[in-house]
Amino acid sequence: MTKVCAVYNLGLVDYRQGLLLQEKLLASRKSGAISDVLLLLEHPSVFTMGRAGKDENIVTPTDALAEEGIPVFYTSRGGDVTYHGPGQIVGYPILDLRENGLTVHQYIWNLEEVVIRTLADYGIDGRRVEKLRGVWVGNEKICSLGVRISSATTMHGFALNVNTNLKFFSYIVPCGITGVSMTSISKLLGHEAEIEETQKILLRYFSQVFKVTLQDRERPDEWLNL
Repeated sequence: MTKVCAVYNLGLVDYRQGLLLQEKLLASRKSGAISDVLLLLEHPSVFTMGRAGKDENIVTPTDALAEEGIPVFYTSRGGDVTYHGPGQIVGYPILDLRENGLTVHQYIWNLEEVVIRTLADYGIDGRRVEKLRGVWVGNEKICSLGVRISSATTMHGFALNVNTNLKFFSYIVPCGITGVSMTSISKLLGHEAEIEETQKILLRYFSQVFKVTLQDRERPDEWLNL
């Protein structure tokens, strides 16, 4: 029997609100009150620091960031510093790995596979790099991954650059990898891609790779008050 995963396409969501929502859903998933969930959204410009992050990887002074209106959040996910902003598809799966028969390694592989297949629909050759998370095109990174696993239940997830303003990655050492260059679907195509179309492609492959039936759901009104 195919498992069901609820999908909430939330649009532009403040990072703090998105984090609180994940924490709420994580607790509900761990208690068995809800089944698996996938949140798809975009964030206003923000830098987030993972558990392995180093402050020196934010190379722009904090007062300059404040002038740009870009906050920094320290988070519970793995990895180092990254940027989120409009034009980037962020996916937060809240999944029980045991019920899905997945190890952490298999889960990460699946997330990367979803993105690699999505890119292939645009004629873009995405690939993995040994010992590094995420998806790359040539020597440039197009998708970052950072997850947290609590009682075999996932939160945080992936960030795929579609029409992202890549200049903001120059304010940091992305993912703590010196010399890394970031790219996006629109940069590689030479024109902007439709976010909604990219989301549809990504959801199709998420369903295939994770072997789940996705069900679109409406956001409850109380989520707006987090």
